Amino acid sequence: MSSSVISARPRRRVAVAGVALSDCGKVDDATPYALHAQAARRALADSGLGREVIDGFGSAGLGTLAPVEVAEYLGLKPTWVDSTSVGGSTWEVMAAHAADAIAAGHANAVLLVYGSTARADIKARRRTSNLSFGARGPLQFEVPYGHSLIAKYAMAARRHMHEYGTTLEQLASVAVQARANAAHNPDALYRDPVTVDEVLGGPMIADPFTKLHCCIRSDGGCAVLLVAEEYVPDCAKAPVWVLGTGEHVSHTTMSEWDDFTVSPAAVSGRLAFERAGVSPAEIDIAEIYDAFTYMTLVTLEDLGFCAKGEGGAFVEKGRLLRDGELPVNTDGGGLSACHPGMRGLFLLVEAVRQLRGEAGTGRQVHKTGGRLPELAVASGTGGWFCSSGTVVLGRG
Repeated sequence: MSSSVISARPRRRVAVAGVALSDCGKVDDATPYALHAQAARRALADSGLGREVIDGFGSAGLGTLAPVEVAEYLGLKPTWVDSTSVGGSTWEVMAAHAADAIAAGHANAVLLVYGSTARADIKARRRTSNLSFGARGPLQFEVPYGHSLIAKYAMAARRHMHEYGTTLEQLASVAVQARANAAHNPDALYRDPVTVDEVLGGPMIADPFTKLHCCIRSDGGCAVLLVAEEYVPDCAKAPVWVLGTGEHVSHTTMSEWDDFTVSPAAVSGRLAFERAGVSPAEIDIAEIYDAFTYMTLVTLEDLGFCAKGEGGAFVEKGRLLRDGELPVNTDGGGLSACHPGMRGLFLLVEAVRQLRGEAGTGRQVHKTGGRLPELAVASGTGGWFCSSGTVVLGRG
């Protein structure tokens, strides 16, 4: 197939052709580069396409010249690259850029890949935990006072509780439902059930967050291959289409955050839904970045699944379970399944697997009559609600 012929066609549709995870959880005998390669190989195999189709590449978080070093390690020489790095929302934002590039004919097949051995590195004392992202620029006015990342999320959660009466029990129910969803995921690091009382009774990390309000630390990687519509007939599986995307950044310092109870997903979500031509009410499953329980709750509000201030009541009724009204983080999320760092790409992998019907016994979401879900949203958050990327995906 001639790339010049493909590129001549305006505004092509874009499909997710392949998705895969590397080994995840506790991976003590692999480097981050190896996890990148493993995930990339598996995603390519999942697509049924040959590596020669890849002419675009996106990577962030590894190497001095990401994505140059990772592309070299994988033996790729792309003509379109992206190294956007905006924290956990990196991958939704990068997927948006890749989809735009493919639609415009600037690339034909873009591989996005991530891998991290965050847990193994700390265990082996190759690194330590970080309390902040640095002390240069605007951050210099916060870091000296111990304003760590988790403290910023904790402050935001407290503000929501003050403004809207959100309770600790409601926040804890997010962790309980995430663990219940993880129970049927063989790749999840933690699968044993937990109760609201166990979440509330755990060791305090940053008031009001106890340990189980916070994401786990794991190893792992994943990859997603996006392709132009012309390649879909050659793919091994039915396509999942990128219907709409949105991105937004809001602040760096807390003093510049207009409202602690509103995340940048309020903008990225609106844009993604408008561009996809669908409403939140039509979405069958939601994969949401959940470094902390509050992130899930406030993102659900900001994406439009419930009104501002009603997130607490929305999450406490079991709506987030696999068989709930709105299944959320069906793999267990960062709270229970895996969180090796910038987790946003995992959200896209899980959304695609659910839409394809590949999630497996006990975890696969079905609509009324046993039908597969048709629409999914993946929304990533970066920094301390500093950035957001939202992607709407659909079958057919």
